[in-house]
Amino acid sequence: MSGNTITHKVTAVGERIGTTRDASVTRHRAARELGLRRSEFELAVQLGRVRTVPDDAGGGPRVPRDEIDRIRAADGFPEALRTGVRTVGTTEGAALMDVTTARFTRLARLGLLVPVKFYVNRYRAVVWLYLAEELRQFSTDERNSALLKGRTPEGLRDQLREGLDLRPRNWRGRHLGFLLRQADDPWARAAAVASLLDPAEISDVVTDPYERSHLRRFRPALALHGSPGSPAAQLADEIATATDPDEIDWLRSDLAAAVETARGHRPAPRPTPRAGPALPDPEPAPRGATEPAPRGMTELVRPGAEDLSPPETQRPRWLSGLLGRLRRGDS
Repeated sequence: MSGNTITHKVTAVGERIGTTRDASVTRHRAARELGLRRSEFELAVQLGRVRTVPDDAGGGPRVPRDEIDRIRAADGFPEALRTGVRTVGTTEGAALMDVTTARFTRLARLGLLVPVKFYVNRYRAVVWLYLAEELRQFSTDERNSALLKGRTPEGLRDQLREGLDLRPRNWRGRHLGFLLRQADDPWARAAAVASLLDPAEISDVVTDPYERSHLRRFRPALALHGSPGSPAAQLADEIATATDPDEIDWLRSDLAAAVETARGHRPAPRPTPRAGPALPDPEPAPRGATEPAPRGMTELVRPGAEDLSPPETQRPRWLSGLLGRLRRGDS
């Protein structure tokens, strides 16, 4: 291959990468151009309201410039975009729905209001956040008027008294949807499902250690809640791990199917066996060869025969004297 050909190929690759990067911007710059805080922008991406593309150069996801132009050209920008990603807690959400905080909490525990985010405050209490837009839609739906104003049905009150709280499970389901929407590889989709299961459950479903290792490579990171190993981080990890038996069974089934699909797409990498150095075949012993005699033993030889006896200094005295008489012909 000539030098000109190599130069042409390198230039072509460089132009392709440069063109791709020129057609997109970093997430930080996209958030600034869209007038969103970082947390609002990340939520907009999770909700599918801002499209991202992989970075050809190996960096994090980027936002195409035409996507920014599309959002900015939409009616009501930027207020409509900010409204769509606005989150509220229990107090503000109750005020938005014109109900008491106690009723709001009951509705959330019953699974009628689905949190979109959470964080652990300095008192190690979980603070659930909800999309303001969804709360407004729920409160304006006439089918929910009895739940907002009337007495909670007896069956639902019984469930609440028994400790029902579907907020963690509903958050996990929603969070899994976010992860699957952003996964662009079959192994990444399988890892998204595995991220909600206890390691023991994963090992039971995925018995191959190399496949489990590959899943860990794609495992999405949970948002930081305190320093690693802190009580806040442990609490967040508990919320992110399925606990209900039916939820675990459902996730196990999905994980098995996702791994099967990923395996068919591309098997998990395995270490290449390293061949050791070949050992030479042992040389055959000469015909008639015998094992050497133990030290201190020798054969009595006839006069004139080759003396195979050990050196004089290594013979016992009585043997040296006997050999000397034999050589002289003494009887």
